Amino acid sequence: MNLIEQKEILRKSVYDSIFYGGFSNRPNGDYGKIPDFKGSDIAAQILAKTEEWKKSKTIFVSPDSAQTPVRYLALKDNKNLIMASPNLEHGYYFLDGSSLDGVEMEASTKEGALKYKTDNDSTHHLSVDLLVEGSVAVDREGHRIGKGKGYGDREIADLLERKLIKATTPLATTIHPLQLVDFVPTEDHDQKLNMLVTTEEIIRI
Repeated sequence: MNLIEQKEILRKSVYDSIFYGGFSNRPNGDYGKIPDFKGSDIAAQILAKTEEWKKSKTIFVSPDSAQTPVRYLALKDNKNLIMASPNLEHGYYFLDGSSLDGVEMEASTKEGALKYKTDNDSTHHLSVDLLVEGSVAVDREGHRIGKGKGYGDREIADLLERKLIKATTPLATTIHPLQLVDFVPTEDHDQKLNMLVTTEEIIRI
């Protein structure tokens, strides 16, 4: 069995666990997507109480539904928010939390981010203090797999290349405990995380 097949088996196992356990916000489950899990708001609140969050002025968050509460709290805390456009089709959206009083909830959605974003060039002058990616599964070593399209790895690699993040930047994910697994098979291009936040615990790597 090759690595691609191993990853697919792991994804299906996580999708099944979340769906049949009644932890998905999607009526038909999250198959082929980043799980939109029940409790994503709790994981976001736990992340928002960390020192990494409190020290951050600019946060990058993936556009996944499970990370909507993270984007909302970032804007509510008047932080700069950088969000990848879906599939990186239009690069990155920049939102200034200090200018969005009263519309943070709408602006935290994919559609709202497009509506309230400012000039994309704003990202060129910032460094990202905290990155939050969506994940399908992660292990306690920080190895991660997404839905299989490679977008998360591309986002991290691109931000590194642009020098918007560096080796010491907290690279986090918010997940349901069922997404924390014993082992994630990896390939050379797979990017590691160093901070895992579930609805129950924080794991720093």
